[in-house]
Amino acid sequence: MHWLFSALVTGAIAFSATNLDDLLFLTFFFSQTSCKWRVVVGQYLGFTALVIVSLIGFFGGRLLPHEWIRLLGVAPIFLGIKKLFEHRANVKRSGSNTLGVAAVTFTNGADNIGIYGALFAVSDAPTVIVLIGVLYSLLAVWCLIAYRIHRQQLVSNTLTKYGHWLVPFILIALGLYILAS
Repeated sequence: MHWLFSALVTGAIAFSATNLDDLLFLTFFFSQTSCKWRVVVGQYLGFTALVIVSLIGFFGGRLLPHEWIRLLGVAPIFLGIKKLFEHRANVKRSGSNTLGVAAVTFTNGADNIGIYGALFAVSDAPTVIVLIGVLYSLLAVWCLIAYRIHRQQLVSNTLTKYGHWLVPFILIALGLYILAS
């Protein structure tokens, strides 16, 4: 049962680290449309594409030696360092329709693919199933939080101002976790 707890915690940390910026996008999209369900469906479509691409890491992990797969932990470390030094890009209005949200979710998901692909590669099938379950469950929570945030101006402004500082450190920690696995 230790593996289950570990998978639940790892999935929650990986999701939070790779989707903090999505709270900003979702908050923005919710504020731009009266059809909130389109934002949620678009988020799930884009996220599903990210998970499918990340599963390549799982299948690659079955073919390559575990020692090589662990080196994928370098990717989130570099992503975290890169995010420390890059300037925060403004969210451009790409539309708050379902496909617009899905496109933004997918194009903003390089860190998701890097983290999830590496996690899947060092995991066995039952762990990957739990990880994916955690990711999708937290996606629903993320949509609800973003919906609530778009209604709270103070929280929205604070997250916009300081959220970009937290993400790089979480990515670096996840990379170190993968290297140690």
